[in-house]
Amino acid sequence: MEHAWVHGDDGWTATAPDGLLGLLAAPEPPAAWVHVDSLDALADAARQAGVPESVVRRSVAGGGVREPRHPQLRRLPGGGRYLVSPTLTYDAATRDVRTGLWAALVVDEVTLTAEEGPGALLDDVLEHLGDAEHLPQDRGSHVFAAVLMSLVRRAGDVEAGIGEAVADVEQVVFTPDAGDPAEVVYDLKREIAEARRALVPLLAAFPELVAEQEDSRRETRTMRWMRRLDAVLTKVDRHLDAHDDLLGDMLNVHLSRVSVRQNEDMRKISAWAAIIAVPTLIAGVYGMNFDHMPELHWLVGYPAALLLMGGAAFWLFRLFKRSGWL
Repeated sequence: MEHAWVHGDDGWTATAPDGLLGLLAAPEPPAAWVHVDSLDALADAARQAGVPESVVRRSVAGGGVREPRHPQLRRLPGGGRYLVSPTLTYDAATRDVRTGLWAALVVDEVTLTAEEGPGALLDDVLEHLGDAEHLPQDRGSHVFAAVLMSLVRRAGDVEAGIGEAVADVEQVVFTPDAGDPAEVVYDLKREIAEARRALVPLLAAFPELVAEQEDSRRETRTMRWMRRLDAVLTKVDRHLDAHDDLLGDMLNVHLSRVSVRQNEDMRKISAWAAIIAVPTLIAGVYGMNFDHMPELHWLVGYPAALLLMGGAAFWLFRLFKRSGWL
């Protein structure tokens, strides 16, 4: 299914995809945006919108150096761009990071986008398009800028959700008898790794975009929002790295506490084994039933042996108790 918008005096308004071709064929065509539901349909939509076949082949049709679904930012002949970036969402209930894929092809003042996966980024892009104050003056770059803003904001939301989850795990780690948090820590570290992998294409693309704006000496408003997004994205990556380090520290603390508890358990086991060993030794000697054992013929021999075993066990118990082993 296709969706289409055009830029006019009232900003970006929805239009019927069937009527878009006529608008683009006008002597002064408006800036247009076409969104399709899958990357497979992006090439056909680009051809229908009048994008040159050479540009289509070098971008969405897979005729370039990279596979068209590979995360990338590619400059195209004539000043166009082709961006493929993972999208991020965070489920607070399950603490899962989910990734999708967003593609944007910008040629002159025509922008074509497609999304796959659970990202649901379209509403965010439309929201940013409604805030014209923060968009570049070049109307052909509006959608591309809104896409970048949405990707960065979504990454920030995911980082904030992960930060709350890390804080919850921290409470569990430092709460006595709160259970074993190791599995939760490992799961969160895996989700952080997935989020950081998704940010790599954007982290690599933004310095290139900023340098491109500086080289072209375009309007300062474009420079401002580009630098701001670059700074926000870098901060998100640093925070994710800090969360990962904190989880590693918490895991080390947890393992240290487990080791201490295991040592305490081993000391208790060793102490009780020593206590049991003394009466076992005495009983074993008496169980040999030698003929030449005077105690066997004493009236008090049996009670004396029991008293010796009990006294030795009690003495060892007091000794281990005083030393902290029990």
